[in-house]
Amino acid sequence: MGLVVTDLGGTRLTMERCAIGIDLGGTSVKYALVDASGRILFVGEHASRAAEGVEAVLEAILRGVEACRAHAARQGIAPAGVGIGTPGVVSEEGRTVLGGAENIAGWEHLPLADRIERATGLPCMACNDANAMAWGETLYGAARGATDVIFVTVGTGIGCGALIGGRLFRGYRNRGLEMGHITVKCDGERCACGGVGCLEHYASTAALVRRFCELSGLPQADGREVVSRYRAGDPAAVRALEEHWGYLSHGIASMINLFAPQRVVVGGGISEAGEFYLEHLREGVRRQVMEVCGGETQIVAAQLGNRAGCLGAAGLILGTEMR
Repeated sequence: MGLVVTDLGGTRLTMERCAIGIDLGGTSVKYALVDASGRILFVGEHASRAAEGVEAVLEAILRGVEACRAHAARQGIAPAGVGIGTPGVVSEEGRTVLGGAENIAGWEHLPLADRIERATGLPCMACNDANAMAWGETLYGAARGATDVIFVTVGTGIGCGALIGGRLFRGYRNRGLEMGHITVKCDGERCACGGVGCLEHYASTAALVRRFCELSGLPQADGREVVSRYRAGDPAAVRALEEHWGYLSHGIASMINLFAPQRVVVGGGISEAGEFYLEHLREGVRRQVMEVCGGETQIVAAQLGNRAGCLGAAGLILGTEMR
């Protein structure tokens, strides 16, 4: 059982039943100390420093790990390990980032789990960030009770996970479901992945901001500002978001036509803009999807918000590994 202690909320915990969950993104590192029931004991966030390269990102991850360890130490508990949800394709055994993370400079052929283990002395496992979000929502959030679900994360890039027949589908050797790189514009611009007309290039939050800046002439902005200006009727923001919904709804409709899921769970910061965001997305999907495939599909917001990735990543260590 391990050492039994009591945290500030009066809940009994055993030291082997809490873990650190890391959700790595193109702009931020989110981190949490999580117990086996999915309760978050501590949470934080800071910049991922993605543009600065591999060592800077590893340092940002380790800062999050140490913040969680310090909190655990104050409560008299010790994390069992570190789970990491990372952009890109991760090897089958959850040790190495193979590539595909265009939003982090040099993030390929990286023995991520080994590096974190050497630096911390804690066991580490990694998975794709969209799969971490999907597993968190399956265990604790919007996908509970469902067997067939598509998960979409809209952020610096676009990630995707799929629960099929109650099991997470990840493709041969863990390399599938790169929804962000399905083609939505055959004669479009080149994506960072090397392809042309990819969904991520046109429908990610980064793409939304880029398009808004092109239309408005402003040198910089972020997703929150675009949404705020949309609500105020700013023509550039209205046009940018309408284009964003158009591309994203085509991508989601394609996934519904392929998998006929019970639900599509949409996460990522922009999806938390409000119900109006999802309603515009639903409207676009309704225009595109085959009724026989998507007539019973619900498009819902992720319930766990930006905590889903941390919870799913922690599950890699806590024995709730992906089925």
